Amino acid sequence: MFINEILDNGGITTSFEVFPPKNNAPFEPVLKSVEKLSLLKPDFISVTYGAGGGTSQNTPKIASYIQNELHTPSMAHLTCASSTKEEIYAILSQLRDIGVDNILALRGDLPENYNPDDSNYYRYASQLVERILDFGGFSVGAACYPEGHVESKNTHEDLIHLKEKVDCGAQYLVTQMFFDNSALYSFLYRALKVGIDVPVIAGIMPVMNPNQIKRSCALSGATLPSRFKIMLDKFSDDPVSLRQAGIAYATEQIIDLIANGVNGIHIYTMNKPEVAGAIMNNLSSIL
Repeated sequence: MFINEILDNGGITTSFEVFPPKNNAPFEPVLKSVEKLSLLKPDFISVTYGAGGGTSQNTPKIASYIQNELHTPSMAHLTCASSTKEEIYAILSQLRDIGVDNILALRGDLPENYNPDDSNYYRYASQLVERILDFGGFSVGAACYPEGHVESKNTHEDLIHLKEKVDCGAQYLVTQMFFDNSALYSFLYRALKVGIDVPVIAGIMPVMNPNQIKRSCALSGATLPSRFKIMLDKFSDDPVSLRQAGIAYATEQIIDLIANGVNGIHIYTMNKPEVAGAIMNNLSSIL
């Protein structure tokens, strides 16, 4: 089922993100994770493409398993910075053949020796959105950054680039992680002012590892509010307590989002179904 149709049905949607195994790693742990996540009845599960496209061959396999074996809608990430136009066409053909209907179109991390003037590559995610829609048969989403992309000069410039993706046909947006809901509310207001009116799905990252969060924030541009920093400082040396606190913080974030009219929640699970399960259990009477 197309994700844009799921979103158009109204109501609150919940979804999970997983990452595929590295090229030489076993599939079985990831398959077990997505099986457990599917039992939580999400509206869809997305599969990342991997930094620099490093796990790109595994993404369609996991997305197909979710879609065809677990009968849960799946969304495959697709990046254009590390794949030629010819490779993009081959991946689109593969996804169509295996019945994966949904794609999150991303530029992706720039590989070493990247040449922005190389005509064999799409330079921007907006170009990838156009190519996927021209190919046909897919529901296409794009990424957005509530606090601005780290490469943008300012948040207004970032919104202009985001508007280009929407104008090219992106049907919904999935946010990068954020830990202060006011950042999302400000983003939604500013996005509407420039004419971005497609559904926005809020990406939530439960904190389990302080070093991982710091690395992710450096890449995504997300800032840490003071109360989040206090939580990290208090429990950084106590993994069990940090895990419980991270689940509680994410739950509180989601409750506040839903109370303020945000209807799409996307949980970055880090392939930990027990964490997603604990959050969903906390929200059992709300969702």
